[in-house]
This record gives sequence, structure tokens and C-alpha cells, in this order.
Amino acid sequence: MRRTRRLLLLAFLLILAGVGVTYRIQRGLQERATPEPPKTLPGHITAAADYWSWSHTDGNRPVVEVRARNFRQIKDPSLFELEDVELRFFLKDGKSYDKVRSRKADFDIAQKQLHSPGDVEITMAVPADGKPKGRVLVIHSSGVTFESTTGKARTDRPVSFTFDTGEGQAVGASYDPAARELVLQSAAQLTWRGRDPKSKTMHVEAGQVIYREQESKVFLLPWSRLTRDQLTLEAGMSVVTLEDGAIRLVEAREARGSDRFPKRSIDYQAAELNMRFTGKGEMEHLTGIGDARVVSSSPAGRTNVRADRVDLTFDTSGEDSALQRADALGSAVVESAPVVRILKSEAIALHMRAGGREIERVETHSRGRVEFLPQRPGERRRQMDAERMWIHYGANNEIETYQAVDVATRTERETAGKAAPPALTWSGSLAAEFDPGSGQLKRMEQWPAFRYEEGERRARADKAEFDSPAEVITLTGRARVWDPTGSADAGAIVLEQKTGDFTAEGKVTSTRQPDRKGAGSAMLAADQPVQARAEKMTATNHNRHLVYEGDAVLWQGASRLQADRIEIDRDQRYLAAQGRVVSQFLDRGKNSKGGFTVVRAPQMRYTDEDRLAQYQGGADLARPGLTVRAREIRAWLREAKSDSSLDRAVADGQAEIVQAAPGLKRIGTSEHAEFYETEQRVILTGGEPRLADSVQGTTRGSRLTYYANRDQLIVEGADGRPAVSRLKKK
Repeated sequence: MRRTRRLLLLAFLLILAGVGVTYRIQRGLQERATPEPPKTLPGHITAAADYWSWSHTDGNRPVVEVRARNFRQIKDPSLFELEDVELRFFLKDGKSYDKVRSRKADFDIAQKQLHSPGDVEITMAVPADGKPKGRVLVIHSSGVTFESTTGKARTDRPVSFTFDTGEGQAVGASYDPAARELVLQSAAQLTWRGRDPKSKTMHVEAGQVIYREQESKVFLLPWSRLTRDQLTLEAGMSVVTLEDGAIRLVEAREARGSDRFPKRSIDYQAAELNMRFTGKGEMEHLTGIGDARVVSSSPAGRTNVRADRVDLTFDTSGEDSALQRADALGSAVVESAPVVRILKSEAIALHMRAGGREIERVETHSRGRVEFLPQRPGERRRQMDAERMWIHYGANNEIETYQAVDVATRTERETAGKAAPPALTWSGSLAAEFDPGSGQLKRMEQWPAFRYEEGERRARADKAEFDSPAEVITLTGRARVWDPTGSADAGAIVLEQKTGDFTAEGKVTSTRQPDRKGAGSAMLAADQPVQARAEKMTATNHNRHLVYEGDAVLWQGASRLQADRIEIDRDQRYLAAQGRVVSQFLDRGKNSKGGFTVVRAPQMRYTDEDRLAQYQGGADLARPGLTVRAREIRAWLREAKSDSSLDRAVADGQAEIVQAAPGLKRIGTSEHAEFYETEQRVILTGGEPRLADSVQGTTRGSRLTYYANRDQLIVEGADGRPAVSRLKKK
């Protein structure tokens, strides 16, 4: 019995243990199946949740959406702490939005601001349908504050961003989605690569950058710097215009820049500088406005362009853009070196050879001036003014030809260290050739209506050709030269600039002003101009030595000289004539009856010092009532104001004197004969002097002297005793 109680007690304990184990197992299972009760929230947090979202709409149009994986709502102030945040601000068309993503952010409902102290990524203009189109701009920064109602974002921390054709960075930024405006506050740097793989990268730096997407413009201020390969631009404020994400236009203020290429470079500056690029990033046009300057340098030389406005056009068909044309407008100046040339005009166009290294031609579109400056002592300084000019260049940027219309030139040179009077010319057209080695003027033509001045010297012609090295001007077509000493007209005149000497040919006519030194004579009066005509004339020694050739005729008042060749030397004070010489001068004597004294001979020479005219080679002197013939005749002339032109005459070599009067003729012959005009005395000596009188017969003697005005004859015989006889008229 006792044993039975023990067994029952053991069984009860086993049952009780089983029930307990079962209870504990079931309770454990129940506890594990029952959800854990929420933890107690800290006192400053009102609520917390996962996968939170918030949105704001304007009618049916979404304005902003905020999504987060986790959030906690703060009691005071009313603030949401968000994790894995994505904010979408929709544009007005509702077709795209700007997306902001951040690991953590605070969203203030009251202020309607989202602030992310950590890293932030902003993607602009994301299509609502999820398909990216066009440019995608992604901005990375931290410490960003975002206004949920306006979509504006700002930060003062470093910012970096990328887009389909480049990237950039700055310190501090703000973004206004409504205006589509991004502002990079300071230390901004941007890089544009372009869509074409061959395009070259453009680097942009600025104190501040404002990007206005709707205008496709980037504003760089207050300073800017752009570099692309060898191109550099530094400026104040600049505006960059984009097209399909590529830079197409840069408008810079107070700008200066350069573009470097192998063996050439271009430097430019202006108050306003506009640069236009191709889609590949090649410069195709540059415009400088306001004190614009462009300098093109190459091994061949240097060209400096200054103007109110300069337009450069580039050829972009090759691998690099090459300068094709430069247009300078408004007070334009083009200066070239090493041979210094300065071109000035209101409108100048420079055309470059292929490759842009050398100038091909320069032309003006308004009245202009070109100056050629001397490089060494003794070289001439030349200036040309014209209505239009065309300058063509050869190799090494050297002028090859120059053309102009309605042109005036000025040439200055030094003589013996002193400035000589400038040489001035005018003409309707001008064409010049230059030496390719020295760049100096070689030959020049001017036509029509050519005019020339140099000191007191003047010239004109239909056409002029100038040989610069020889300093010779050839005038053709109604040519004329003159100065205070006289003038010459001819079909053609060759004028030596340095000396003033000239040669005229073709129906030459000239006028020489009288030389007032001395009293003058019947042959060369001191108070009357000397006129001349010939086929050729040569003037040397400042027009003091003159030679006339080819049917030459010289006259002064009533005096006249004709010969194949006539020579006048004013310094030596002589006049000479050769070939069919005929001299004629007015005989004003009492016995001349107002006629002329005419002398013919193969040669004649007159010296003003003794007023002696020598006729050689068989001379014939004729005056009213008197004729003298001999191998040589010497005639002494009186002063021009005397009563008689002829003072006396001496004939040698088969001399013959013929006196004729109505009903009377006397012929005297001898080897030597003398005639004295005042006394009307004739002396015959030498040989066998003989006087044949048509009335009285013939008289011979060793010396015969007769006076025509008193009909007296003196005959001297061999014994020396004079015989006197009177000749009576019939």
C-alpha cells in the first residue's frame, strides 16, 4: 500500500512536470509569435516611420515631391529627419523635374526647406517619363538648403558637377529651377569637351558663373579666363552662349587673348571681344569692338591691326582654324614689320594666304594712307594717300605690288644730313612694284593727270614712271616740267629727282627765264626770257646748262638762233650751236633801218663775257645793205639796251663784204675783213684786198678802208703811202 502511494506520487510529479514543460514550451512559442511592443520614443520625437513621402501640388500640377526611406518627426521645431532622401521639383510643363538625392537631410515643414549637411546630388531636367533627353547636368555638393515651394537650392561649400560635354567645380552655388539659373559663387572652373570626339577641350575660369539654361548662356564675372589648346582669353565679364551643349559664342569685356600655332601666333584685345566657334570648338569668327587690336606674328614678320572694330574670319576646313580675313573699321591702322609700313583708313580688309601665316593682300574701302618708314639712314620715308588702295604681298609678308586710285604721294629724304624738300605727286591711278628682298619701292607708275612738286620744281604729264633706285621719273604724254628758272614741254621727259636734271624729247618747247647777272646783250638779254623749240632738250646743273637738239630754235625777243644743236651754259656764260646755224637779232642801229642781222654758219659759239659770237665753217652775215661772207666771222654784240645790236664784225678766210644800195653795189674781198657799225667802216686786208664798185669800178691795195656812210675810200699801196679817194653814188 505504501509502495502504491509512492508510485502515485511519482506519477503525479511526472504529470506535473510534463504539464509545466508543455506550458513553458507553449508560452515560449506564444511569446515568440506575439509582436514585440513598440519602444518608447525619446521625448523630442513625435513619430518615426519607414518609406516616408510628402508632396505639394498646384491644382492638378505636381510642384514638389519628397521621398525618404526613413524619417523621424521632431516635436519642436516641426522638423523631419530623413534618410536616403529624393526630392523632385517639377517644372511648369510637368514633363521634367530636377532631382535631389542625399543620404541624410532635415525637412522643415514650417519653413518648407530641406537641408542636407552631407553629400548631395542634383540632377537637372530629368524627363518625367524616365527617358533622358539632351543635356543632363548632375551637381555634387554638401551643406545644401532646398526650398520646397520654389525649388531653389543653395550651398556655400565646394561644388562639382558634370554634364554630357564636360564638368566643372566651384565654391558655393545656388540654383533656381523656375528661372533655370545656376550660380557658382566663386573660384568657378568649367570644362567643355564638345560632342565631336575630335573637338578640343575648352577650359573656363571665373570669379563667379551664372548659367541660364533657358537662354543657353553662361555669365562669367567679374573676371574670366578661357583656354582651348593654344587659345587663351582673359577678360572682365564674359557671356558664353551654348548650342546643343557646345560653346558657340563668347562675348567678353575688356578682353585680351592669344592663339598660338606652329610658326605663327595671333594676339588680340578690345573693350568688347566676341568669339564665335563651330560645333567642333574651332574659332570661326572674332570681333573686337572699342580700341580693338590684333597682332599676327610669324617668322616672316609682324602685322599689328588697330581700329574701333576688328573682325577676324577663320577657315575651319582644316585641322586647325586659320586666319582667313581681317576687317578693321573706324580709325583703322595696320602696321607691318620688319619693313615698317603703316596703313590708315576708316575701312581696311586683310586677306590671308591658305594657312593664315602670311598676308596675301590688303585693301581699303575708304580713303586711306600708307606710310613706308626708313630702316637705315639715307632711306626715304614715303607716304601715299588714296581713295582706294590694294596691296598685294609675296613671300615672307613682303609687299609685291601696290595699286591706288585718286592718289597723292609724299616722299622725304635727307641730302648731306639735311632734310630735302619733300617730293609730292598726284594722279588718278597708281601702280607700284617693290623689291622682294628689301621691301623697298622698285618701280611706280602714275596716270592720268599726273602732277609733281619738289621744292620749287614742278612737273605734270598724262603718265609718269618712277624708277626708285635710280631716282628717275619718266613723264609721257603732254609732259611739262618747270621751276622759277623756266619750263619745258615735250612728248616725254626724263627727270632725275636727285639733281633736277632732265631730258625732254618729242616736239620740245621751253622757256628759260633771264639770268639777271650782268648787263646782257643782243644774243642773251638779261631782262627777257629765252624761248626754245627742238626735238630733244637736256637740262643739267640746276637748269643752268641746256642742250637743244634736232631742228632746234632759240629766240629771245626779236633775237633768234636756229641749228641742229644749241647749247647754253649760264655758269660759263656761253652759247654754242652746231649744224646749219642761223642766228638772227634785231639791229636797232641808226644805219640798220630797223632790220635784222642774220648770220649763217655750220658752227657758232657766243661768250657773254666779251659779247663775242664766233661763226666757223663758212659763215654768212647779212644785215640791211650789208653782207659778209668768210670761212670764219666774229661778231661783237653790244648791250641789249644799246642803239645798235652789232658793234663790229671780223671775217677771216676768203672774206667778202657786199654793200648794196639802190643803184649801187660794192663788193670787197680779202683774207681778212673788218666792219665797224658805228662808223660804217669796212677794212679789207690780207691776200689781195679788192673793192669792186658798180659805178666807180675796181680798186686794189694792200689795205682798203671805206666808210659807207660818207662814201670815202682809203687805199693803201705797197709803198705805204695812203691814197684817198671819194666814192660817189651814181
